[in-house]
Amino acid sequence: MIRNRATLAASSAHEVALDCIEAAIDAAAPDVATRSAVSREGETLTIGETTYDLDSYSDVVVVGGGKAAGGVTRALESILGDRLSGGHVVVKQAADTDTVRSSVGDHPLPSDRNVEATTDILETVDDADEDTLVLFVLTGGASALLSAPAGELTLEALQTTTDRLLSGGVAIEEINAVRKHLSDLKGGQIARRAAPATVAGLLLSDVVGNDRSTIGSGPSVPDETTYEDALAVFDRYDLTPPPAVRKHLEAGRDGKIPETPFPDDPAFDRVRNYLVGDNATALEAAAVVARDAGYDPLVLTSRLRGEAREVAKPLVAIAEEATSTGTPVEPPAVLLAGGETTVTVTGDGGQGDPNQEFVRSGALDHGGDAVIAAVDTDGEDGSSVVAGAIADATVIDDRERAREALLANDAGSYLSAVGATVETGPTGTNVNDVAVLVVPDSTE
Repeated sequence: MIRNRATLAASSAHEVALDCIEAAIDAAAPDVATRSAVSREGETLTIGETTYDLDSYSDVVVVGGGKAAGGVTRALESILGDRLSGGHVVVKQAADTDTVRSSVGDHPLPSDRNVEATTDILETVDDADEDTLVLFVLTGGASALLSAPAGELTLEALQTTTDRLLSGGVAIEEINAVRKHLSDLKGGQIARRAAPATVAGLLLSDVVGNDRSTIGSGPSVPDETTYEDALAVFDRYDLTPPPAVRKHLEAGRDGKIPETPFPDDPAFDRVRNYLVGDNATALEAAAVVARDAGYDPLVLTSRLRGEAREVAKPLVAIAEEATSTGTPVEPPAVLLAGGETTVTVTGDGGQGDPNQEFVRSGALDHGGDAVIAAVDTDGEDGSSVVAGAIADATVIDDRERAREALLANDAGSYLSAVGATVETGPTGTNVNDVAVLVVPDSTE
């Protein structure tokens, strides 16, 4: 999976870190996650603990989108066989689906082809009736891949807004609060359009804490945010939306545009959403690999968030405490954490790739011999073509230059130059970031 593994495996500690990364990504594979949650026996389809009688439906369709939507859809095609009528999903990489149409879209910014594919999906949903079972697939990346500009908004306005939010260090929950109110699909509106059909949402979470209304901007989930909340995001971060976006949000705030559906909306009477995989699943798999390698694993959290360079520092401090006192875990040990950190880009020319910035900051701040690795499970760290990085303190051959790179949000260029970036290519899944700190036995 890691294409440049031979170059990165500089020590046994590096090897363990790389093994943990691969195990984490494998465990989040969409087909594995789907089959653990969905099964069929005869005409009974079971999702989680709920059963659906397929004889009750004249049509069963799959719609949705996201980076892992192709894998989920292939698993559903295998499970449902000839009971599947069709459907359409939008993916980032070409998916070999059979009954369900799959279209390749763009991420992280929406594009014309995203809008075109989403329009077809909405037509499929609009045609659903009370005899239709809609399996709605939603995975990381869906907020961009499923794009349906609301009202008179243009695609360009959505692109500009998304770009400003992503580069402004805005938390994903707040970004999605804005997206929901600029869309004809997000924030529970897919449920509203599908009614009175039965809808089963299959969600692979890329959101810290697994808030279902935030995953993919929650098209099948009730929305408790408002137009007022969306406007407040721009004020909070001192960002300026395009004039058309502000006009649209203000019209909604003033009651001229209907709000997204709240939890008591009857649109959700025949809707259930199921979480089929998340960051914790990935961390648990990494912990098993660490233990098998003779290291004591400790999962610290699956809820990392905040500025990447700052989040790295307390984790490095824990590694140093473990080395010094054996607390909270006795070396050899592996500290594991996951979530989604952000980068506020202030440097000239910096890309602000969070996992590389996490590793750069951690290695710069660390004076011990721990190995620090962090990757995005989708294989793409922010706008970078690499998944993340792996390093220890020895990679800092010029501390002043390293600090300058970090301050310029250009940690990726520095790490690439020293051969410390992790290359996986697109993995077909997305359950946020995974950070691994390998703390070797101090007696070794």
